Amino acid sequence: MAQFKLADRLEKLPPYLFAEIDRIKAQVAARGVDIISLGIGDPDMPTPDFIIEAMKKALEKPANHAYPSYAGMPAYREAVADWYKMRFGASLDPKTEVVSLIGSKEGIAHFPLAFVNPGDLVLVCTPNYPVYNIATEFAGGVVKFVPLTEGNSFLPDLDAIDEATWVKAKAIFVNYPNNPTAAMADEAFYVKLIKLAKQYNVIVVHDTAYTEIYYNENNRPLSIMSVPGGKDVAIEFHSLSKTYNMTGWRIGMAVGNPDLVHGLGKIKENVDSGVFQAVQEAGIAALREGEPFAAELRAIYKQRRDTVIAALKKAGIRCNVPESTFYIWAHVPEGYTSSAFVTKVLQETGVVVTPGNGFGAPGEGYFRISLTVNDARLEEAVSRIANL
Repeated sequence: MAQFKLADRLEKLPPYLFAEIDRIKAQVAARGVDIISLGIGDPDMPTPDFIIEAMKKALEKPANHAYPSYAGMPAYREAVADWYKMRFGASLDPKTEVVSLIGSKEGIAHFPLAFVNPGDLVLVCTPNYPVYNIATEFAGGVVKFVPLTEGNSFLPDLDAIDEATWVKAKAIFVNYPNNPTAAMADEAFYVKLIKLAKQYNVIVVHDTAYTEIYYNENNRPLSIMSVPGGKDVAIEFHSLSKTYNMTGWRIGMAVGNPDLVHGLGKIKENVDSGVFQAVQEAGIAALREGEPFAAELRAIYKQRRDTVIAALKKAGIRCNVPESTFYIWAHVPEGYTSSAFVTKVLQETGVVVTPGNGFGAPGEGYFRISLTVNDARLEEAVSRIANL
């Protein structure tokens, strides 16, 4: 049989973080171990019935089975704009400042192709979702990592980025609420970031997939679109996946500066054929009717958060108490690296957690727990870890 060599861009990639975890998990499961997976952020609860019913009705419409609009149905983009107005007080033109996505990961992965030329410098705040740097490298860009440290509340130290770097930078990737650290950013941070982005003509790429998973009504996550000047410099990616338990549906949106939205749309015209319209109609229902469900979901995750925090503290494992996301970012016990601890936990207890260094070098010394299993399984998982 003929042998074919992968392209250099793939040969240079490290193993995808979750694929490597799956490989080890399969080995452990083969020994008959009961696996409890707290690794990937995939909600365990079903999509709410009202969204499924909207999808069923939409499936009956013959028009929805034709090719959809590349940018998204006007009604879907209007629903996105209305939701942004209601939730963040941000005004968006649905015709020019909103584009539909096949999930936010797709949009993030394609965005550098629209604006990053080979050799362009892109800043990536890390620990981070790996797609930011991988997509940049696929476009030929050069990545410079900006560390997020606990001492700075897992925000990038914008003052520590020298002027020469700002001058060269084409874009900066930021993500709040943050995966994996669960950190939040306040308005003062965005004001400073916007000022620098304007000064040096840098694109702000903001991933906000977790804004609706929060635990304090008086401290809700922000959109950069609601901060004065944010729309001038930024494109923001959001998803229905986490808020409405729709990870498999693959629907999201990008909003912001019309030139940035248009550029992403030009890439999508050439690489995909848009989001299935029946899914968009279900997305409209989620955006227009979903807040009561989202509130119930937050209450469930808050209970899970509190259960795990209490158990970790009892076990002597230091961790931060998250105000957002469904992740807990915890310190590995003394004497272990992130990878060594996670491997030990998986091999000896069957519990899957994620090594912090898998999200970038500053994640060394931490591990991430995803709260996407029920209370009983969470308690069992943390009990196993505590009894190592």
